Amino acid sequence: MSEGRLRPMVRPRRWHPAGAARRDMMAGPLAGVRILDCTSVVLGPWAAQQLGDLGADIIKIESPEGDTTRQLGPRRNKNMAAFFLGCNRNKRSIVLDLKKEDGRAALFRMAKTADVLMHNYRPEPAARLGVPYEAFEKVNKRLIYVATYGYRAAGPMGPKAAYDDIIQAGSGLASLQTVVAGAPRFLPTIVADKTSSNAVVAAVLAALYEREKSGLGQAVEVPMFESLVSYVMVEHLYGESFVPAIDTAGYKRVLNKERRPYPSKDGFFALLPYNDANWHEFCQLVGRSDIMQDPRFQSLEARLTNVEVVYATLAEICATRTNAEWVALLKDSNVPHGPVNTLEDLFNDPQLQATGFWKEVDHPTEGRLRMPDIPPSFSRTPGEIRYLQPRLGEHSVEILRESGFSAAEIDAMLATGATRDGTKG
Repeated sequence: MSEGRLRPMVRPRRWHPAGAARRDMMAGPLAGVRILDCTSVVLGPWAAQQLGDLGADIIKIESPEGDTTRQLGPRRNKNMAAFFLGCNRNKRSIVLDLKKEDGRAALFRMAKTADVLMHNYRPEPAARLGVPYEAFEKVNKRLIYVATYGYRAAGPMGPKAAYDDIIQAGSGLASLQTVVAGAPRFLPTIVADKTSSNAVVAAVLAALYEREKSGLGQAVEVPMFESLVSYVMVEHLYGESFVPAIDTAGYKRVLNKERRPYPSKDGFFALLPYNDANWHEFCQLVGRSDIMQDPRFQSLEARLTNVEVVYATLAEICATRTNAEWVALLKDSNVPHGPVNTLEDLFNDPQLQATGFWKEVDHPTEGRLRMPDIPPSFSRTPGEIRYLQPRLGEHSVEILRESGFSAAEIDAMLATGATRDGTKG
C-alpha cells in the first residue's frame, strides 16, 4: 500500500444486501475512468473529489505554487490547510508548470490516454496557455474536455473572473435575503461554487454515457452564473413561467420573513406540516382540531394564500413545548420536523452517528483527520476513500512513469522546474 492511501482499518464499511457475497462487489462505479483535474479552489476540485469517491482515478494537476486552498484555514503543515483537505481526497497530485513547454507537452501526453480533462481557466488564459479543446481533440478524440467558467463564454461576461460572492449577487440569491435581513446578504456557505460543482459532476457523467454510444469525446462548458440562475429560478420563476406573466416572480411561501425555525420553550425547532395529510395529523396530535375548521387552513392552496397566518399559528403552537417534547410527540408521525443543529451539533447527530457518516483517518503527514462519508450508496459498486489528500506533487514521479516517461525525461522535467517531486519536501 503506497503512502497516502487509506489504511484498511479506516475504510468505510461497504453496504450490500443481506446474503450478497463480497466477491461479487466491484470497485466504485467509475473505476477505470481517468480524469486529469487542472482545476483549483472549490468548484472543480470538489466535483473531481466526488468523481474520485465513485472510483475514478483523479490526477490533480497543480502549478508549482499549488492550489490556492492549500493555504486557507488551519493547518498542521505547509500546503495542507483545512480548506484543501475538504475538496481533495481520492486524488493524486502532480506538479506541471503549464507555462513551460515541457510541462505543457507532458499534459498533452497524459491526455492521450485520459477519459476526462477538467480545467477552470477562462477562455483567454486557456488560449494563451495553448490548452483549448481543439488542441486536445487532435491527440485524443475520445477525451471529454470540461471547462468550468464564471459565465458562459459566448456572453459579454465570458472573459470575466467570478467567485462565489459575485455569483450569489448576480444570480438573485443575495437579494432573496432581503426578506429576512432587510438588505441583500450572502448565504454563509459557498453555495454558488458547490451547486455548480454538482452540475460539473452531472455533466461529466452524462458525457461519459454519451461517449459509450458515439465513441467520441466533446467539449463541455459548465458556467457558475447560468447554473445558479437555473438553481434559484426552479421555484422563483413562479408567475413568470407564463408568457405573458400571470403573477410576479418569487415563490410566496418561501419569500416570507416568518419562514424560519420557531422558538420553542427551550430553543428553536423546525416544523412543516406541508400537505393536507400532514396538517390533519399535526392538528390531532397538538389538540387543535379547530384549525381544520378554518377555511384558511383546509387545503394546501388555502394555506399558501394565507401563509403569514399559517406561520404565525405554527409559531404560537411551537412555543408550547420544549424541543425534547416535540421530538417525543412527533417521532412516530409523518409530520416533517427536526432540530436546529449548529455546526458543532452535527458531529453528534444521531442520524449521522447511526450511519457512520463521520470518518476518522490517520493521514501519513497530517495526523488524525475527520471527514464526511461518501453520501451515495451502491449495493454492488460502492464508492470508497482510497487516497487521502495529497501533498503538493506527491505523485509527480509515479504518474509520469505510469504515463510512459523515461527516467531521463522525468529528471529533465525536474531540472527545468516543469514538475517537482513532492515526496522530497
